[in-house]
Amino acid sequence: MRYEEPVFRPPCEAGSLIIQTTIGCPHNKCTFCGMYKGKKYRVRSREEIEKDIEMAGRMWPDPPSVFLADGNSIAMRADDMVAVLDRVSETFPGVERISCYGGARFLRGRKVSDLERLREHGLKIIYMGLESGDDEVLRRVRKGVTADDYVRAAGKVKDAGIELSTYVLAGLGGRKRTREHASGSARTLNRMNPEFIRIRTLVLMPGVPLFEQYREGEFEECSGREIAVETRLLLENLEVTDAMFLSDHVSNYLPLYGKLPGDKDGMMAAIDRVLDQPDPSMLKPRTIRSL
Repeated sequence: MRYEEPVFRPPCEAGSLIIQTTIGCPHNKCTFCGMYKGKKYRVRSREEIEKDIEMAGRMWPDPPSVFLADGNSIAMRADDMVAVLDRVSETFPGVERISCYGGARFLRGRKVSDLERLREHGLKIIYMGLESGDDEVLRRVRKGVTADDYVRAAGKVKDAGIELSTYVLAGLGGRKRTREHASGSARTLNRMNPEFIRIRTLVLMPGVPLFEQYREGEFEECSGREIAVETRLLLENLEVTDAMFLSDHVSNYLPLYGKLPGDKDGMMAAIDRVLDQPDPSMLKPRTIRSL
């Protein structure tokens, strides 16, 4: 396989074949993210992509799932993405899931009919980085979208029959805006009503603008206890229906798994048990954590 490193994928796609359809991220301005800072965004040609699919077919003829990288494959032209989906399905007839990242900025303007075509040709799930549902936090971290944009994008994805998995970045509001970040994210998620809500914890990485703001005292990082309180507040205010809530990443302090709304009280109780401890070891700072 020919990859332009580094390559990222959701943790739940660990067992998937990764095909790079785009390189980098078309937005690439978020102050907290360094994933694609060394790449210039471009859409790969059909010939390049199809060659990689052909090579992958010889190396791994029966992958259970395929993830289309890099950071925003949904920004491709619908016709080009349909062609890629068809080639994936032809090469791997037993594939159970094809997925990709999709940002609200690039989904809000898409026609539902185009998204329906993608679903009909095999796209099953889109992973969307909500990060925060609070407009002020979104403005500060330069996401380039508002909470309303996320709601519009989510509506189009759901109208098209594609599953939506959203990410909330715990701690992104810092100490000064932790409550607004949690409550605003809950309000926005309630309006989006995705199938999956996944928690990630902010990790400040050297080289990104938010790290420099932290060094200069402009941004205060939340402690493990504050992250737990923030996550509990998020859960408390969630009113989604039939959604999986997962804190399933190496960056997180607390592992939480449940189905909303039924498991909501149980997950909040699990957080309370940790918070009731005078000095819970699992909430102490960690020297090795990564996104």
